[in-house]
Amino acid sequence: MTTAPALLCLLACFTPSLTLALRPNQDVQFTFLLPAGTSECFYQTARRDDSMEVEYQVIAGSGLDAGFVLISPSGHRLVSDFRRSDGIHMVEPTEDGDYRLCFDNSFSKLSEKMVFFKVVVNSLISADEGPHEWADIAVTDDVVEYKLEDIRARLESLYWHLEKGRQTQTVLRAFEARDRYLLEDNLWRVSFWSCLNLSVMVVVAITQVYTLRRLFSDTKRVRT
Repeated sequence: MTTAPALLCLLACFTPSLTLALRPNQDVQFTFLLPAGTSECFYQTARRDDSMEVEYQVIAGSGLDAGFVLISPSGHRLVSDFRRSDGIHMVEPTEDGDYRLCFDNSFSKLSEKMVFFKVVVNSLISADEGPHEWADIAVTDDVVEYKLEDIRARLESLYWHLEKGRQTQTVLRAFEARDRYLLEDNLWRVSFWSCLNLSVMVVVAITQVYTLRRLFSDTKRVRT
């Protein structure tokens, strides 16, 4: 993989065949550089009857587009996007094995792309599985309204709301990075053409002044 410019290396550059170790009900996100004329694949392990959400965005590079393919462990092509700037795909239920996520930039021979993607795997295993020592505490007669199950349900609901908010903030940061790239690129173009137009205007003004002075200047001497 070629070395990326310092301006474009936001997080890290990854090589193909990278396995994402993800715990149940957790998410992971990466920003990587996709060189021109190449494609890179990542692998995500999932268990049967889980759900998996994949979201990606092209945040830098000419055209802001790339190809995306999602292949199941059994070899079936589940998603095939061609030259898209972003996409969100849901797989439910999942199969046992490794899902392959491939990003393609082979159609571009000159421009490298910076791609952000996020994978969220939600395990459908019930929260009752596994030890909950605090849940075995005996409920006394003093507990009137709130029981341990009610508290646990409220805490789990709060956790998932916070987790969803964190995921939304991550996506918004990716949008911000892409907008900043477009802004800086457009600023350079506007500055260049503004300087060019200003230079042309100055040259034209000097030429006009010089021409008018030549027209009204009388170099002939009048003899009386």
